[in-house]
Amino acid sequence: MDFLQIGLVLVLAVLIAIPMGKYTAKVFSLEETKLDRVFGGPEKLIYRISGISTENMTWKQYAKALLISNFVMFAICYLIVRLQGSLPLNPSKIAGMEPLLSFNTVSSFLTNTNLQHYSGETGLSYLSQMTVIIYLMFTTPATGLALCMAVIRGITGQKGIGNFYVDLVRSLTRILIPASLVVGLLLVGQGVPQTLEPTVTATTVEGEEQQIARGPVAALESIKHLGTNGGGFFGVNAAHPFENPTPFSNVLHILSMLIIPTSLPFAYASMAKKRKVGWVIFGAMAVMFLGFLVTVYINESNGNPALANIGLSQKEGSMEGKEVRFGIAQSSLFTTVTTAATTGSVNNMHDTLTPLGGLVPLVQMMLNNVFGGEGVGFVNIIMYALLAVFISGLMVGRTPEFLGRKIEAKEMKLIAITILIHPLIILVPSAIALVTQMGTVAISNPGFHGISQVVYEFTSSAANNGSGFEGLGDNTPFWNISTGLVMLFGRYFSMIAMLAVAASLLVKKPVPETIGTIKTDNSTFLVILVGTVLIVGALTFFPVLALGPIAEYLTIR
Repeated sequence: MDFLQIGLVLVLAVLIAIPMGKYTAKVFSLEETKLDRVFGGPEKLIYRISGISTENMTWKQYAKALLISNFVMFAICYLIVRLQGSLPLNPSKIAGMEPLLSFNTVSSFLTNTNLQHYSGETGLSYLSQMTVIIYLMFTTPATGLALCMAVIRGITGQKGIGNFYVDLVRSLTRILIPASLVVGLLLVGQGVPQTLEPTVTATTVEGEEQQIARGPVAALESIKHLGTNGGGFFGVNAAHPFENPTPFSNVLHILSMLIIPTSLPFAYASMAKKRKVGWVIFGAMAVMFLGFLVTVYINESNGNPALANIGLSQKEGSMEGKEVRFGIAQSSLFTTVTTAATTGSVNNMHDTLTPLGGLVPLVQMMLNNVFGGEGVGFVNIIMYALLAVFISGLMVGRTPEFLGRKIEAKEMKLIAITILIHPLIILVPSAIALVTQMGTVAISNPGFHGISQVVYEFTSSAANNGSGFEGLGDNTPFWNISTGLVMLFGRYFSMIAMLAVAASLLVKKPVPETIGTIKTDNSTFLVILVGTVLIVGALTFFPVLALGPIAEYLTIR
């Protein structure tokens, strides 16, 4: 039964992804399409009011527009959360956030990470939830999707890389807003609250008073998963019955997380007019995803021997930190999906996973996620594809080519630096945290699991995922500053570097395919691509994994 329900959800995800990919390609086409008849009028009004020019940009103009717009969003949102105590729509009288927590929170949601060092229902007013959190949950995935389309245009030889503001607006008007309206209504139908009424005071069976938080939950939940954001309205995220009340809502959350990331290989194939290449990239993602899913499911189903040793039944598997209404199967699937798609939302507590079960989300983020989030994850898999082609070319003594364009020193230097930045901003801060009291004071488990808690926090920040081993006491100046900076570096460096790579490939003259050209549309390249991702990840991160989850796995047996 477990395999049947997991299989049905994944098959449904693929069936949605294929037409969604074709639709996405049309949305971001530089030519006029039938979609312009529906969305063109409102979009032109937005351009006119905003004074936006719709002309194609150079890659530097595109990057500048992206960075400036994001900086302005940061400044406005920072002011709102700092001043929320004096602003309207605050029926629970929540005070303004302190400066460093505000920096971390806005950095987190600006970078599509949604790491939370605060508890949602007690840390933010309704105004902040709507004008900061939900607002950034729309604009930051739209930013990532825009960047992805610019990169795809570059490597597939389109007319140009496009216009950032046009791509941003189209991401919102043609994809995120319509989809979130549909998902939001479905969630309300399942019982997810959508109200501006204040917290309810209820009387318990014992006669005590209990405060029951509510608010515009459905609006946040819909874009939270569609935009692979992940921050919860409530502190326990999608394990809370108001966020995720039914099995149907749980499946809806999973499909929402997957719909855009899994569609991007098909959008890429449509824009490149090479269907097989898209399937190869999707296949590489799927192979890794299924391997990780099987790993976490088997380990959680086998239970925790440490708990069995003290007399707790593990007959049903390791149910510590899991909702009984979801069980092992849906908890394992949710865990794998949320870290494969950079969402970071949880319907169970990752800190209570078995050692190798917890290794799965950690490794997926170390590999820069599998399916990735709204565009940036797909850009990362393209980066690995270029690296795989380059390595294969060196092995057979040929100048590597990708989609008819030569990959040369300039592109490989940018890719190499990008690949090195990711482990650098994970391992260096982790080392500092583990050797200083500023970091170790937050660890709730002094053993090997404590190492995993620290490394997980920085890995989640660098991968812009946002999930956490929540036993870590991370609302301190050290953690707020360090993870805030890691999130910013993890987001923007790779975006700008890959945009430069795409622009470089765009201006190159295509070379004809010959008998010696390395094929990127067959099973051989799929194996090479998967091997490149796993080998680079293994060589980089295996030592720290050996000190954390692997050592924990060995010592509890």
